[in-house]
Amino acid sequence: MRIDIVTGFPRLVESPLNESIIHRAREKGLAEIVVHDLRDYTTDRHRTIDDTPYGGGAGMVLKPEPVFACVEKLQRERVYDEVIYLTADGTPFTQTMANALSLRRALILLCGHYKGIDERIREALVTMELSIGDYVLTGGELPALVVTDSIVRLLPGVLNDGESLLDDSFQEGLLGAPQYTRPADFRGMQVPDILLSGNHAEITAWRSEQQVRRTRDRRKDLLNQSS
Repeated sequence: MRIDIVTGFPRLVESPLNESIIHRAREKGLAEIVVHDLRDYTTDRHRTIDDTPYGGGAGMVLKPEPVFACVEKLQRERVYDEVIYLTADGTPFTQTMANALSLRRALILLCGHYKGIDERIREALVTMELSIGDYVLTGGELPALVVTDSIVRLLPGVLNDGESLLDDSFQEGLLGAPQYTRPADFRGMQVPDILLSGNHAEITAWRSEQQVRRTRDRRKDLLNQSS
């Protein structure tokens, strides 16, 4: 899979891409992730990527010229399945979406900043708009990293234990069950006996029960969606 991240602030995303699971995926050649600096696609000596909004108002807006120049250059080089704009008013990002996007071959992630992007970019270039939550961030760089991480970890061969993906929260519409590791007794706090029993059928049943209980207590809306 290839993911191209288009941003006016490349240093905000470059460091996390060289750590942990994403770094491992890149090292194995399972994911190619390229960061593009919008300032490289400007034509003025000040490398301007934003301007004041027409009609007045506070804030700055990303200009169309560098975004079009960057995205269209990439599209001449390969076919992209989606051009995704990260924005607070996009469709809420879910595990189901991550699963679907992990099956794509090439994605462009466009990071907004300031007050947003020129609407003509959304109309002519963007094919999908995603939000990671009902709050406003400085820009789309952190959401782009969230989307990238959630997709890349699903690629075959990225995780050493692929079966662990099946136990992730939201994979079956439920939150994950409680997890424990050694020692079995820590400051008087005990690991549930069932997990020490070696009875895998009973352990599986216990975890399923815990998933439903935790989801009911913390995210009842998920149970309503699956019912």
